[in-house]
Amino acid sequence: MKKLWITLICLLLVLTSCAPGDKKKEEIVHDEKEKKELSIVPSYKLSKENYRMILPYKPGAARGVIVDQIANRVDVDEVEEGLRRHSKAYFDPEKHIFREGQFLTKDLVIDWLGRKLTKKQLEKEVQEDIDYLKENQMTVNEEKIRKEYTQGLNPPVKNKNDEKEQKKQPKYLSHIVEQNYLITKDKQAQVAGISIGLAMKSVYHFYTEDKEKKRTFHEVEITKKEALEEGYKLAEEILKRMRKMDGLQDTPIMFAIYQEEDRESPVPGNFMAKTLVDKGKNDIGKWEMIKEEHILFPSKQASDKYFEDAEVVKQFTNNIADYFPNYVGMIGRGFYVNEELRQLVLEIPLEFHGKGEVLGFTQYVYGQIKELLSTNYDLEVKIKSNSKMESVLYREAGKEEPRVHIFQ
Repeated sequence: MKKLWITLICLLLVLTSCAPGDKKKEEIVHDEKEKKELSIVPSYKLSKENYRMILPYKPGAARGVIVDQIANRVDVDEVEEGLRRHSKAYFDPEKHIFREGQFLTKDLVIDWLGRKLTKKQLEKEVQEDIDYLKENQMTVNEEKIRKEYTQGLNPPVKNKNDEKEQKKQPKYLSHIVEQNYLITKDKQAQVAGISIGLAMKSVYHFYTEDKEKKRTFHEVEITKKEALEEGYKLAEEILKRMRKMDGLQDTPIMFAIYQEEDRESPVPGNFMAKTLVDKGKNDIGKWEMIKEEHILFPSKQASDKYFEDAEVVKQFTNNIADYFPNYVGMIGRGFYVNEELRQLVLEIPLEFHGKGEVLGFTQYVYGQIKELLSTNYDLEVKIKSNSKMESVLYREAGKEEPRVHIFQ
């Protein structure tokens, strides 16, 4: 017992004291839209697998749009983190610096996420704008007005209150995520690549109104096949538009198609396909299929498809229930690549009555990890009370000993 406590304390000290990284501090001149700004590339990065980032940190040009478009927080996180993960196949973290997207602005993304207009709808909107401008003795630029109304990428509908038409022509595209990857040359930061993530819906929620303005809510499921087919077409159109933007005619652009889970899902959706369009190319070639999935434990899907992993998690859960009478259940999320478990995150909610209980229970979980859970995948176990996170145990794939942090 005494040895185990010493081990836990040592591991905690190691976790809080070490700062892995690369001491490549570099000052660069960042030329963005003809405004030269002095930026700094940090001395450290978390690991060789992570990108360094320019400081001061510059938020994306479309910042905030994603939380209005994607209802599920776990999808918001996964589409951003997953896009960065897949970008590593094309933009080496050892050579590239990460920056949030600066080419697709907030207004532009919102316009692109809208529906296309039918010819009749387009002419009506354009004429109304022209009439308004003339009435107020303002300059009329019909070409510009018309262009603003032809940006939508989702399918058109003649009547938004027609349930059948809405179901036949759902909004497929939820959001467009942009990430930039830079290199430095002669102290100048240059965009060397762009990643575009297309977040596609799995369920389209909408409403119709009757004459009394009473709303009726509906939903329609979108299959993986449908999302992929639409995603392929959208990527082609977005590529054409981006190639017309200043500075992007000769920039490699990576596209990845992601399908969200429904808004109430405890696990995120999955990336389905990706491709790289080389510099100067105006057409998309072959797509590479991505075989990833997030699995909830416990669930029927986990038991049916990954029976052995489900049984191990079940045994881990049962052992905790035997130890702690107030245990109310554990939630697990497994991340699989090519049907191989790469990451397992377990969340244990408990009611504690003192720090001693937290220490004792953390020690018990440490032992259960050592005895039951394989070292073939990254593991994170979060122990929570009603009010806060109490402790975290983490182990990288291939390592024997979990690291421990107990919050004060």
